[in-house]
Amino acid sequence: MAKRTQEIERKWLVHDLPGLGDLKCEQIIQGYLSMSSDGVEIRIRRKGDDCFETVKSQGVLTRNELEVEISQDQFLALWPATEGRRLEKCRYTMTENGHQVELDVYRGLLEGLVVAEVEFESAEESRRFSPPTWFGDEVTNNKHYKNSSLALHGKCYVH
Repeated sequence: MAKRTQEIERKWLVHDLPGLGDLKCEQIIQGYLSMSSDGVEIRIRRKGDDCFETVKSQGVLTRNELEVEISQDQFLALWPATEGRRLEKCRYTMTENGHQVELDVYRGLLEGLVVAEVEFESAEESRRFSPPTWFGDEVTNNKHYKNSSLALHGKCYVH
């Protein structure tokens, strides 16, 4: 079943990782099938045992997203087409200031990069959000920290 949403999301670098206690890590691998010059992306992702194909529109704070669940076999058939445009991360989910935070701890070539993402119901709500002190610099508007850029260029592109 397809899920069409509008994603309103802000991102921050995390330099001082908070204590994660008993939070469960969800392993994510994703690869990009297409990244067009106008910012539209098509990716596949395996999150735990679930697999998805996602189309994201251009944009920074606000993007349209169409996500379709695919089978493991479909994921594995498409995976070779993402060679050179992949990333892996461990995602922790927590609540801060009444909002869900997805804390992505990158693995592999992006080891050492930690990003906090918060999604909002509206752009106004995103403007009112006060990040906790352990969030670092905001990188919402920095295209180098988009997952598609990280998958294509790695960490060297962001420093």
